[in-house]
Amino acid sequence: MLRNLFLATTAVALLGSAAAPALAQTTIRLVSKDLLTTNPDDVKEIEAIEAGLKAQGTDVDIQIVDMPGSGYADALGVMLLSGDIPDIIYFQGGDQKMAEQGILEDLNPWIENSEHIKDALWPHNVDRLAHYPYLLYIYPPRAPQPVMRSDWLEELGMEPPTTVEEYEALFQAIHDADLDGDGTTGNTLGLTGYGTTAELDSVFNQAFGVTGTWMKNADGQWVNSRVTDAERAKIEFYARLADKGLYDKEFVTNTWDVKEDKFYSGKAGVIFGSSPEVIDIYTGKMRQAHPDEDISLTLLPAPQGPGGQGLAAVDVSKEARGFAISSLSENKETAFKVLDFMASTEGQNIDRMGFEGAQYTKDADGKVTFTDQISTWYARFFNAANWQPPTPLLGDTAQQALDNLKSDFTPDNAFVWPADYAADVDATEQVYRAWVAKFITGEASLDQWDQFVAEYNAAGGERMAEYARSVLE
Repeated sequence: MLRNLFLATTAVALLGSAAAPALAQTTIRLVSKDLLTTNPDDVKEIEAIEAGLKAQGTDVDIQIVDMPGSGYADALGVMLLSGDIPDIIYFQGGDQKMAEQGILEDLNPWIENSEHIKDALWPHNVDRLAHYPYLLYIYPPRAPQPVMRSDWLEELGMEPPTTVEEYEALFQAIHDADLDGDGTTGNTLGLTGYGTTAELDSVFNQAFGVTGTWMKNADGQWVNSRVTDAERAKIEFYARLADKGLYDKEFVTNTWDVKEDKFYSGKAGVIFGSSPEVIDIYTGKMRQAHPDEDISLTLLPAPQGPGGQGLAAVDVSKEARGFAISSLSENKETAFKVLDFMASTEGQNIDRMGFEGAQYTKDADGKVTFTDQISTWYARFFNAANWQPPTPLLGDTAQQALDNLKSDFTPDNAFVWPADYAADVDATEQVYRAWVAKFITGEASLDQWDQFVAEYNAAGGERMAEYARSVLE
């Protein structure tokens, strides 16, 4: 009887060894802005990620959670508060509340032991994770930089400006010339923007001596740079440009697409690109708008000034957006493997290059050539600092912008506010933006600067400064 049992057990063991069990599949739910099951490219990329991970021994079913792009942050918050919490969550605001409730995983231990992510981080990513370990956004810092049509700059007979005065002269020259060839002059804006002056600040902050979020006043006390004389001089410059018809007074009501249309149609000479990839997109769209012209864009440098020459200081207190892993997930290890894979060479090849036969082709020697479709392709996950494309992915102007981001990086002294300061942060931001808009459009005079400062401080600015002094000293 024992012999029969032994034979039966052996037979089962041999049967199991003859057919190796399939990998156990893990389901990961992923929610991200503009990642949709209705977008064929999104679905194709997710399938490619699944295949890449499976080849490495991780069988994962990545399920996209559809979320509207418009009002994404609010819709995501409602879903999470209802108790529906995906494994991987892309935040574009609203994350701090979730972190305070313990819903988000501390990513630093995972990154420390990662195979790819720790080598893919940009310097500001490292600082931000040290201060706030819940969001991962592996991208160069968002620091808008100005570009203009190279043929327009050449037609004006001017060099790229290197001082504030030269910038104003360039904007004036654009305004006064008939660069669009419509037979009229004096109707072209020097530059346009949308929403706020944040784009301009990226280039002009240092030139006016606005060196960080917090600066010391004449008494040696930390104050928000927004109430300093340096800030006033900068806003006065913006207002003067607008008063002379050089800066778009409609910037407050412009949307990003209206801003871009004014650039492509020749109504404005200079536009700010929020990233190197966006600058490449501007180049492609400008050529589409003027198919009979061989148009390229010139990157304009940050001007010199009291703060030196370079882009504005980068806030390293926390990521404003990025991917998180739910601390409640039963599959955190697999969820992190997905993110780690996206920082690898294979993951970046998928995420940054798209697909062979669509966004690029390969010849018999394996040389990669990008097609026109690459101009509308965008990474869904990361832009790893250490990734080297097989063929230059960026145009010359965009690559120059990326090089500036690397060479001009300066960490800011901003920090994460405690939750009970949220109302103060919102109120002071609204006061600042409202007054800046009034100064620039001419609704208010710079003679009212002290009134603005008083309102800013009353809205929470003074309370925030008192707290900042306890943190920064």
